[in-house]
Amino acid sequence: MADSSFDIVSKVERQEVDNALNQAAKEISQRYDFKGVDASIAWSGEKIEMRANSEERVKAVLDIFQTKLVKRGISLKALDTGEPAASGKEYRIHSSLQEGLSQDNAKKVAKVIRDEGPKGVKAQVQGDELRVTSKSRDNLQDVINLLKGKDFDFALQFVNYR
Repeated sequence: MADSSFDIVSKVERQEVDNALNQAAKEISQRYDFKGVDASIAWSGEKIEMRANSEERVKAVLDIFQTKLVKRGISLKALDTGEPAASGKEYRIHSSLQEGLSQDNAKKVAKVIRDEGPKGVKAQVQGDELRVTSKSRDNLQDVINLLKGKDFDFALQFVNYR
């Protein structure tokens, strides 16, 4: 019997992020507490830019955006957010999306699988993803449950389960 496998990746569905951003922009334009504060959220190249006329308001914009992301099933660990910065009369926050497993993060995950996972499970780095193989599908399920229980500082998804 051939080995079973799955891939561990760190990807973000761009369309879902776009939908969350549009929902947040709509809510900001309609909410009473944002009237007259020039609050906005929009794409700025590959980054997301939030603006408002005070530090508290721009943090509130970020909070609304994060709430919309969570409702759409996107981990906040995939969002790399900077600190509010004053720019003239307004405050700005820039956020970017983190995609792909870095070599260091892939090695961390592989080490956890090697140290704490079931025997006979192999993990190998392939570009920006990690392939996990085993003869037993039950062992693969155990690895997925083990990794879901761990608190990494990056988002993980499990794909291509065969």
